[in-house]
Amino acid sequence: MKRNDRLTSNQRCVLPVRLRLILSAGAATLLALTMTGCSPTQEVAQKPKDEAPKGPVAYQISYPLGLDAESANIPKDNLLTEEKIKLGKRLYFEKSLSVDGSLSCASCHIPEKGFADPRQFSVGVGGKKGGRQSPTIINRLFSTRQFWDGRAASLEEQALGPVQNPVEMAMPSMAVVKEKLTADPNYVVEFKAAFPPDGAITDIHIAQAIASFERTVLSGNSPYDRFIAGDKNAMSEAAQRGYLLFKDPGKGNCETCHVGFNFTDENYNNIGVGMAAKEPDLGYFTVSKLEGHKGAFKTPTLRQIASTAPYMHDGSQKTLEEVVSFYNKGGHKNKWLSTKIKPLNLTKQEESDIVEFLKALSGDLVWYGK
Repeated sequence: MKRNDRLTSNQRCVLPVRLRLILSAGAATLLALTMTGCSPTQEVAQKPKDEAPKGPVAYQISYPLGLDAESANIPKDNLLTEEKIKLGKRLYFEKSLSVDGSLSCASCHIPEKGFADPRQFSVGVGGKKGGRQSPTIINRLFSTRQFWDGRAASLEEQALGPVQNPVEMAMPSMAVVKEKLTADPNYVVEFKAAFPPDGAITDIHIAQAIASFERTVLSGNSPYDRFIAGDKNAMSEAAQRGYLLFKDPGKGNCETCHVGFNFTDENYNNIGVGMAAKEPDLGYFTVSKLEGHKGAFKTPTLRQIASTAPYMHDGSQKTLEEVVSFYNKGGHKNKWLSTKIKPLNLTKQEESDIVEFLKALSGDLVWYGK
């Protein structure tokens, strides 16, 4: 019997798949392999397929009770991902985005203070102050235009404003900002992860990252939300009375502006705040240039309102009691006062009940990583 005849069929199959060396009668003969009879498990192991390159992981928002996911405003060119939000969160708390390294976004939009500022006017680099109160960033996911006067068309556009504002973070240019970030190897890695394939540190990428984090800052699941969901004990009796007054067009008339699940019409109204000044802030007029918009400011959300004092665009109202009293008197009369504003003739008890309802709008304040 020849040597190769003594090999089993299994042994023949595991020899090289293209060629088999057969020894015969003292001479070596090279023969082509015939694979007939070999089972798939006996073939030589194939090179594994290349895995698909890993990319950013899509982020799914978990909405607290009472919020409308269908109303979320997420641009198609800036979809939420874990990597972008993580980077944006770091940038939000990054003090090197200010010229002297003393301030971050969180210095004036403080998480523990409802992402607002308890000071009437925030203090910028060198102790400089602006003329408007820092608005909360809560539930900006449901908004488009930003700032009290609506001058930014999106959160992305808003994000870079304070960085270059001379009375806020005072960076001389975005070129300097990018130079600082590029010098940090950790930022280089995080930008590559958030914005593949090149991971360039650009103005738009910085803005998109910060805006992505801000869209995760949400407030819901308040006593009001639980009350509406069926828990009739979630709000106090005073808050329930206040809710009825809030909705009543003949009493509080509050829903004329503070409407919907987020308690804002996202519109601009002159309610008389600051109009007694010698040179009043003209608000939305500076953007629209329409006469009727003089002294008009954006209607803020009432979510988490008990945590975001002081109130109004100029921080002139220190408490919710002062706010309700101001509306009860019909605001401050001026040429451009909204027709929605008029004396309410509420009693002290009714004013108090509305305040209790407003407090019931504070619930779970959540954001990425918390």
